[in-house]
Amino acid sequence: MKVVLTTPGRFHTFALARELLRHGVLDKIFTGFPWAKVAREKIPRQYIRTAAWFQTPRFALNRVGLCPKWLDREMGILAQSTIDRYAKWRMGRPDIYLALSGSGFVSGPAAQANGAKYICDRGSSHILFQDQILREEYRRYGVNIPSIDPRTILRELTEYALADAITVPSEFVRKTFIDLGVDPRRVRKIPYGSNIDVFHPVGVRPANDEFQVLFTGAISLRKGVPYLFEAFKKLKHPRKKLVVVGMKTQDWSIIKPFVPEGDVTFLGHVAQANLKHIMSRSHVMVLPSIEEGLAVVMGEALACGCPVIATENTGAADLFCNDVEGFIVPNRAVDIITERLQLLADDGDRRMRMSEAARQRVLHMGGWRTYGDSMVALFCELTGLPS
Repeated sequence: MKVVLTTPGRFHTFALARELLRHGVLDKIFTGFPWAKVAREKIPRQYIRTAAWFQTPRFALNRVGLCPKWLDREMGILAQSTIDRYAKWRMGRPDIYLALSGSGFVSGPAAQANGAKYICDRGSSHILFQDQILREEYRRYGVNIPSIDPRTILRELTEYALADAITVPSEFVRKTFIDLGVDPRRVRKIPYGSNIDVFHPVGVRPANDEFQVLFTGAISLRKGVPYLFEAFKKLKHPRKKLVVVGMKTQDWSIIKPFVPEGDVTFLGHVAQANLKHIMSRSHVMVLPSIEEGLAVVMGEALACGCPVIATENTGAADLFCNDVEGFIVPNRAVDIITERLQLLADDGDRRMRMSEAARQRVLHMGGWRTYGDSMVALFCELTGLPS
């Protein structure tokens, strides 16, 4: 069996590529990132095809703050369509062609015409659900703007209709597809794994005389950051700390007024080698996203023994159990997040039990290996071929 993958960036697709190498079925992976950004993924260079003509300048402009939202949007669309067309002409004749949603508009049908099964791999909720909930969120803050470009929506809806299967990482995402009329038989849930070789408890464990809350992700409305800030303000603890890992987005002007006074640290981007140290010494990680597929950082935190508080719209229910390894809370529920934080801050024994349960849960799930095995099983089912 020959499998070709396409992704505009890295995301979880490179973790899948490593697993396909283990199975001996990876033919090549197309990426919109330059080699310098994917070299650390430990995929031999002969398998990687890069088309970074728009992504590289886009990253450079964003890094120095010279990429307004309209330009970032246009360059993002160009980067996506470029990798799509690049893959179309250079993929060869695979048995399975898997493209991250938005990247298979022309390459997916081309693969099918050559006899391949085309899988649309969607990492977030159905794009119409995503568009609606993001519009609602911006309106809550008095901003009435389109959340997703109509051209992107058209691309994705076309891919959903044409694909032989749509892979999604969580039941939350699967339900959004079914609710919007997609045949349940075509929507295949395969939850992501965690890199348990990299993420594990290290260094100094959480201090008993303080309470450190961690957020990891883009500082955006989509990630629900204002809800965390409001909950942290209400938390009662003499030595509470909030550590924010991630880059500020163009939502920052909306979010900035909600930043709590006191001990809040913004670290920006942090490499994985350092992130595991921060996770290991944090008492809890909070992910209050209003929408996403299955946030990989949740599994990474759990692997470090850091309990997680996350909304139902993060796919958390496919990763851990409520009140065992962490807490799953409703969307936009500031008071409930505050209550859960207070519970962990006040009950050190409970927090330690959750920490141990978190680590054991991720080890039991088997890391990315289980994800790779499940994907290969799906490939075999679709093609009738052995792995």
